[in-house]
Amino acid sequence: MIAGFIEPTSGLVRFDGRDITPTPANKRNTGMVFQSYALWPHMTVHENVAFGLKVRKIERPDRDKRIGEALEAVQMDGYADRKPTQLSGGQQQRVALARALVIEPDVLLLDEPLSNLDAKLRNELRSEIRRICKQAGITSIYVTHDQKEALSMADRIAIMRSGKVEQVGTPGELYQKPNTQFVAEFLGETNILRGEVVQDGGAPRLKTASGEIEIKPGEISAGRAVCSIRPESWSIVGTDTPTALAGEIEHTLYLGEVIQHSVRLTDTTVRVLELGAATPRRVGDRVGLRVDPGAVALIPAT
Repeated sequence: MIAGFIEPTSGLVRFDGRDITPTPANKRNTGMVFQSYALWPHMTVHENVAFGLKVRKIERPDRDKRIGEALEAVQMDGYADRKPTQLSGGQQQRVALARALVIEPDVLLLDEPLSNLDAKLRNELRSEIRRICKQAGITSIYVTHDQKEALSMADRIAIMRSGKVEQVGTPGELYQKPNTQFVAEFLGETNILRGEVVQDGGAPRLKTASGEIEIKPGEISAGRAVCSIRPESWSIVGTDTPTALAGEIEHTLYLGEVIQHSVRLTDTTVRVLELGAATPRRVGDRVGLRVDPGAVALIPAT
């Protein structure tokens, strides 16, 4: 709908305040980067990038200058005479990005552009794409199912479910303060605990089947609630520590920089991330789990 290939059933599409809903796709000045690169195999890199400028009838001197700048921005200026079949997947995607940028679009649309690449290359290109888009100053809309990709690249994220927006905000807002359980579970790993908010003169707490967790004042005044606690937010303490949930380690997974534990509480199992412990923990160890009140995201129970 933003690109102009599908007509919206309702609502408007505006670019910088201008209603472009009735404007055909070829008149909207959008740049598109596809998952499958969509480069013409019979054309060189230079010719692929030049295509949109030729359609717009840009004169050759200006055209060549803009092509050179676009290829330099994506670090492909030394490959102008090669064909796409002579390039790696990452290089082809850089060319596709240059082709979209060279027309100086009002909006740049990227449709899962890194999903065909291996993990190491995806990580490298994430920061490159963000750098290039920020440097160009172009509003960019990036579609992805990779949560880490969204968190690392976006200024703002919209999480959608069944065609409806669940929440919009900065990466930090969505990760730390999800509005719904769906958002909490969709964006990264989390632990969901259910309980009752208790306020009896002291610090507010969430009373769960496994114990009580201190929460920030004013989050939810009273009643049933769901809380989201990220695995890295837990601290492993002694089982006699106040406001700590007692549990037993069921499984431990060594991940290099961190160790992931599965800890069985009274009525559920939670995931806990811990930096390398001085004393290795073993299956069957009894531990206490404590969390800072600011790291507990409360969601009204539905």
